[in-house]
Amino acid sequence: MIDWLKQIDYNLLFLINGANNHLLDVIMIWISSIGIWVPLYILLLYFVVIKYKSKAWIAIPVFILAIGLSDLISVHLFKNVFERLRPCYEPELEGLIKNIVGCGGKFSFVSSHASNSFTIAFMSIFLMGDRHKWLKWLMPLWGLSIMYSRVYLGKHYPSDVIAGALLGILVSWLMYMLFTYILDYFSTKSIKI
Repeated sequence: MIDWLKQIDYNLLFLINGANNHLLDVIMIWISSIGIWVPLYILLLYFVVIKYKSKAWIAIPVFILAIGLSDLISVHLFKNVFERLRPCYEPELEGLIKNIVGCGGKFSFVSSHASNSFTIAFMSIFLMGDRHKWLKWLMPLWGLSIMYSRVYLGKHYPSDVIAGALLGILVSWLMYMLFTYILDYFSTKSIKI
């Protein structure tokens, strides 16, 4: 069973990574870049401030903490435990995949890019999806584009990004539950925030 799943993972990697298109290479490098998304992050934080007003001092730290936890968990509880080599380091894949931007860190499971992007996507949906309904479809599409770019660039296997996305969704849900608990605590204690 494990060999069968590994073969599916490899076949999907070859399919996605095997596209030879210079324009697509540039687009995937761009999508995978963290810095390019800073305006989006600022816009999301602005939306949090507008929606939560005086409660934003709770919402923003919880949002940022969720991203930090997602990143720490993806590295210290997954990558450093499972130690699965990135496709570009895997000896049996040498010469079979294109490595567009270099290998980076040695281990791939789970993808921190996928985990962090899905944490951002779902924290945005949980915190503001009722007010900005477009976030419910746009943010998952944004996260999926980052997942795809990581496999396209040869940095991750498809299972790495899928597991990373699931981790991000879980972390964001747990942190949103923490946020609602904090708001409920302050309201039951009649503390004005």
